[in-house]
Amino acid sequence: MRKLLLLAAALFMAAVSCSQPVPVKKEIGVQLYNYRKLIGTPEDYAQNHVEVFQALSGMGYTGVEAAWYKDRTFYGVSPEQFKADLEAAGLQPVSSHTTRNLSESELASGDFSESLAWWDDAIADHLAAGMRYIVAPSFKIPETLKDLQTWCDYFNAVGEKCRQAGLSFGYHNHSREFQEIEGEVIEDYMITHTDPEKVFFQMDVYWAVMGQAAPVEYFQKYPGRFHMLHIKDRQEIGQSGMVGFDAIFSNADLAGLEYYIVEIERFKGSDWNTVSRVSADYLLNASFVRASYAR
Repeated sequence: MRKLLLLAAALFMAAVSCSQPVPVKKEIGVQLYNYRKLIGTPEDYAQNHVEVFQALSGMGYTGVEAAWYKDRTFYGVSPEQFKADLEAAGLQPVSSHTTRNLSESELASGDFSESLAWWDDAIADHLAAGMRYIVAPSFKIPETLKDLQTWCDYFNAVGEKCRQAGLSFGYHNHSREFQEIEGEVIEDYMITHTDPEKVFFQMDVYWAVMGQAAPVEYFQKYPGRFHMLHIKDRQEIGQSGMVGFDAIFSNADLAGLEYYIVEIERFKGSDWNTVSRVSADYLLNASFVRASYAR
């Protein structure tokens, strides 16, 4: 009888265990621009990338966004080698801040075919590096809506190239995109004059706040357009109280969030390791941050 009771208890516990969801590890991306003083040149990358990548992986970061693509290399190494270096540390190449700005003549003529051709190699290299997203980190703010429309047309064309290759193309804001040109807020104009099938927006929530904009209000106004977010504070994530991260993540589905990236504005007196770890811990332990946002 006792054996039957023990067996029944064991079966009950097994059933309960199977019914409980298995915890999913949170995906936390990190922007490598944070560590430009350590890996910002090919020489520094060769010397320090193993230490930096292993440290980030040990803190709980799972993916990275690159910030150094030049001459068909990432940090001076081939796309394949960059991917291998990350994967050796348990990190995934997710995104890259990469762009080619229009020349003055292209902007004046509206013919950006030369710049558009540059993207063929760039897209091939990002695919070889295992990237899922390419994000234009900035552009020269134009003075007229005519020029701003040319930029939107250009981004649509780049986005179509990326889409055909299986990549997503986006634009990353700073505070200046919340200024006006001829009565139009630049960020709003860009969102409404780019094709959502071709261009997403990577909102830098810190710079949005610095530009006197409310991230959640933008999610409500333009639902589904913000597939990526830059999670940033004045220093460690969540320390200043100036950015409402709980509201931002609570509205992640409305935003269209697929992936978020930690960027650290400045290290001040703290070392990069401490600030990076505090930021990761905040997001790993925050109840309002889900395990995954990927669609």
